[in-house]
Amino acid sequence: MNNIEKTLIIFKPDALQRGFVGEILTRFEKAGLKIVAMKMLNPDYDHYYHHYETIGKMVSRRGEDQFKVQLGAMQEGPVIAAILQGVEAASLVRKMVGATNTKEAAPGTIRGDYAHASLDYVNEHGVALPTLMHASGDAEEAKEEIAHWFSESEIYDTYETVHEYFTQPRPNSKKK
Repeated sequence: MNNIEKTLIIFKPDALQRGFVGEILTRFEKAGLKIVAMKMLNPDYDHYYHHYETIGKMVSRRGEDQFKVQLGAMQEGPVIAAILQGVEAASLVRKMVGATNTKEAAPGTIRGDYAHASLDYVNEHGVALPTLMHASGDAEEAKEEIAHWFSESEIYDTYETVHEYFTQPRPNSKKK
């Protein structure tokens, strides 16, 4: 079952401060994703630097100023990091989270429902874009990010959920 993937999500300080973690996590579970790891932590600058620049290449994508603002915003409080597992989990989670530029996020997505600032606004005011959460860009990025945020001993992927029967269909063993 090579299309079963793990992906990383991070509830950013604004999600915790606004009290949306449970509601958002429930959306992922209802879609059939399985939580295989989760922890609350308050990473230091170096940890975020590795996540956003070494892995994510944010400076080349958004510039040094926005990078510094983002790292500052991430250190405004604790975050919750979690690993979700399911069929093509990385792309499913990205679709559910919505566009990074929250002004462009479609209604029904997490960012479309709970955020509305634009990149133009935050760049003009020198503040971070409140996007509520981080989601790995794709399956390869997810592998790097998961290794950065979790040790193997913190991942519990062998238990089964009732959702797996419906969201991860397997071939019928009864042949006619």
